[in-house]
Amino acid sequence: MKPLPIVLITGASSGIGKSIGTYLTQKGCKVYGTARDPKKYPDFKTFELLPLEVTNEQTITDAVAHIIKISGRIDVLINNAGVGITGPLEETPLSAIDHCMDVNFKGPMRLIREVIPHMRSQQSGLIINVTSIAAYMGLPFRGIYSASKSALSMITETYRMEFKKFGIECCSLAPGDFATNIAQGRFHVPASSTSEYFPEYSQNLEQMNAHVSGGEDPIHLAKKVYRIMNTKHPRVHYVVGSPLQRFSLVLKKVLPSKWYERMLSNHYNL
Repeated sequence: MKPLPIVLITGASSGIGKSIGTYLTQKGCKVYGTARDPKKYPDFKTFELLPLEVTNEQTITDAVAHIIKISGRIDVLINNAGVGITGPLEETPLSAIDHCMDVNFKGPMRLIREVIPHMRSQQSGLIINVTSIAAYMGLPFRGIYSASKSALSMITETYRMEFKKFGIECCSLAPGDFATNIAQGRFHVPASSTSEYFPEYSQNLEQMNAHVSGGEDPIHLAKKVYRIMNTKHPRVHYVVGSPLQRFSLVLKKVLPSKWYERMLSNHYNL
């Protein structure tokens, strides 16, 4: 009998990560999720939550060691943990930029470095890096977030080629707007009336939050993850979002760059 897939999901206490973990558990996988402080979720029973902070290497080492001790292997790593950030580039503190890149870009790299030796010894494994549709374009007032997710998307391509001889697959999964609580924990530059970017930034900040609140059900992402797990050789990149969001990526490929820029500027009232 084929053993149950052992899955590690970062940022799994809520939102996309929780939805993926719950669905995969229902499908018969053994899921280990992570949260910065699992004690904040005493009623969380769907799958095991391990303490892990993607900027803290010791917590990563401890979590992976726990999984290997209990389950003996890790078949799938889903790098889902991330932070949001908004604001005009000129007004965004460098410290906030550094933190965003540390979590969204270097965080997944830390997890991969810890997990890869175990996957290599198994001669199998799958890594899914959760990026964003925002990774495909430099969005106004979300430039740092776009950059962090774009960087993760690019190194996914590198990982694929470097891991090929080990029998390890790697891909990115780019969500559009989904109904999660990411807006609550997002760093955002205060929308001040004294800003050089007033009122455009304050208007767009409200629009961004509304898009997340009215986003699609994360179950669609969970189902996509399960399908990827059951694909022998996954594609390099996957996109899950509304038809309009997916079409925007098609337009970027076919439109002259200035036309596409004008389309985005009009959307953001710039």
